[in-house]
Formats: sequence, structure tokens, C-alpha cells
Amino acid sequence: MFAAARHGYPQGVTSRTSQQQLYRFLEDRFTCAQACTECARACAVRASLVDPDGTEHQERVRRLGIMCAEVCDATCRVLCEEGRQDEEAIRVRVDWCRSVCLECARAFDEHPGAESAADSCRACAAACADFLETLG
Repeated sequence: MFAAARHGYPQGVTSRTSQQQLYRFLEDRFTCAQACTECARACAVRASLVDPDGTEHQERVRRLGIMCAEVCDATCRVLCEEGRQDEEAIRVRVDWCRSVCLECARAFDEHPGAESAADSCRACAAACADFLETLG
């Protein structure tokens, strides 16, 4: 039915009793990829609104926004690939995305007008955490 050797799927997804786990895995993977896309867009927009010649704090917010957009975009691409993927590599990528999103959200919290982008970062971090839990 489902090949356990298939990279990127949770271990043990080989029988009918494991189909629910597979469905949850695929749903959480999609939800995480979608949250990454939304976060990447929000961070890119927010970073573009920050004055590149502003204060040191503004420069930090701009750099974190750019970095978060890039990490989220790359994570989404990894999650959307169907080819051979190492589960541990996916886990590391998603955990990195989660931590960058949380750091970016904290930076956006200190920047007036960035509340929506901070919320997108937190939603992405939560989706990443859920997906990591599904991976086990």
C-alpha cells in the first residue's frame, strides 16, 4: 500500500491502520507549506516598508523580515516537493523555519504597524510546530 521507504513520510506508514497518520501528515505538511507562503509574503511586504537608511533597530527589523521571507519560501518549496526527501532534513528545515519566524515576530512586535506580519510569523511557527509533532 504505502511504502515505508518513501522519503519524507513518517516511519511506520505501511498499513491501513496507518492511513489516518498519513492523512494527518499530509494535511499538516500542506498547512505548514501554506503558512510558510503567507508568512513569506507578509515578511517581504513588511521588510520593503522599512526605511533601509533608518535606525539600527529598523535595519534589524528589515533584515529579519527578509531572512524570514527567504527561509519560509525555501521551507515551502521543500514541503511541496514530492521527490526523494530525507525526513531528518525536512525536520531540520521546518524547525529552523519555526525558530526564525518566532524571532521575526518578536522583532515585528517592536515595530509599529507590523502587527499583521508578526501574526503571520506566529501562525507559521505554530504550523511548523504542529508538523514537527506529526513527524514525531
